[in-house]
Amino acid sequence: MKTTGIVLLLILIAWVIVGESCMKFRISDEAATEKFNKAGVSLTIRRLSVNHRTLHYVKTGSDSLPTIVFVHGSPGSWNAFEDYMRDPVLLKKYRMISVDRPGFGYSDFRDALNLQDQSLIINALFARETNGKPVYLVGHSLGGPLIIQMAVDKPGYFDALVILAGSIDPKLEQPEKWRPFLMNNPLKFLVPGAMRPSNDELWYLKKDLKILAPQMSVVNTRIYVVHGDKDILVPYANMNFAVKTFTNARSLDTLTLPRANHFIPWSHYKTVRSVLLKL
Repeated sequence: MKTTGIVLLLILIAWVIVGESCMKFRISDEAATEKFNKAGVSLTIRRLSVNHRTLHYVKTGSDSLPTIVFVHGSPGSWNAFEDYMRDPVLLKKYRMISVDRPGFGYSDFRDALNLQDQSLIINALFARETNGKPVYLVGHSLGGPLIIQMAVDKPGYFDALVILAGSIDPKLEQPEKWRPFLMNNPLKFLVPGAMRPSNDELWYLKKDLKILAPQMSVVNTRIYVVHGDKDILVPYANMNFAVKTFTNARSLDTLTLPRANHFIPWSHYKTVRSVLLKL
């Protein structure tokens, strides 16, 4: 019995160590710079202090061009969009920025925030990065509702939103009442790496979407919604919600990807890129 207890303790320790080292879903600045240099693309890495928080983000392309801002899902970090950031076709048309959302990557890792607070922090980067050219937001998964929140909080600023498999319908969010048990007691230390802030913000999202949903109709920019009809993580029915909700959008384009799952930024790269090239 004593031996069993020791074995279980060792397994638990190994789980925590491996989880912490392997599940952060981020790349170091040094490794990223080397990777982009090998591809012949200059990568600018920046940090911005906002309300005692740090926003870590990267930038490629000419400052004279319109800007695409990529916002990753949960969990994740800026390099979820690294292939787009060094795509030679996109680089001819756009300056591209990709952020570590608050709580992920190197933006105060593990300290998750709700949509409203994340929006405030990410929107602050435009005071530094404004160049008088159009700005387009691209959000995947939880990044979808976040870019909507950003547009609500900064009305008239963004020229288009691209929502990729976005979780935007509050009625489609599962209750998942087990999540708080992994937030407010020692059990949280068993949740490895980036899965901990992901658990926290996915719980916040239940309430966040109920607050955001009534405001979505005020968004009057161009909106593109792309979703796979075999997405089991974020139901395809979110597409129907978008059609019913964005009543004041300047235009609303929808694209259904047959037999596609949740991971369309990577599985359908060329299709997503073609949407971006239309912006």
